[in-house]
Amino acid sequence: MPETSAPRPSIATVAGLDPLARDLGARTPKPTATTDGVLEASATLWARAGLDVGYWECTPGRFTATRDGYTEICQFLEGRVVIEVDGEAPITLGAGDTLVMPSGWRGVWHVLETVRKLYVTIDDTTDPAA
Repeated sequence: MPETSAPRPSIATVAGLDPLARDLGARTPKPTATTDGVLEASATLWARAGLDVGYWECTPGRFTATRDGYTEICQFLEGRVVIEVDGEAPITLGAGDTLVMPSGWRGVWHVLETVRKLYVTIDDTTDPAA
């Protein structure tokens, strides 16, 4: 008996080719910077309800960060940053390192060298089975 199956919906493939060369647009001042001159830029690669994938870049300096209402997973592509979280030893991250910041996370970033990362954010209300 021949196998039959329902037609599959079309799913577009999204490729982030050469992420270090990708233009992220104009850099703008980092709103939570605690030092002068910190600039950031970002570009969304793919998004759907509650899920966002993209690139982000930031110039040297310090800023505060919170992850309220969403979790972020990121892979550093270039640069170096020290992450400080109350009650924990500072960690230095750079190209090839991965960081997970669960919902509710709070910390301070000290960007030592312009940093670029690939990020995935997942809204707390997102149903992973959807």
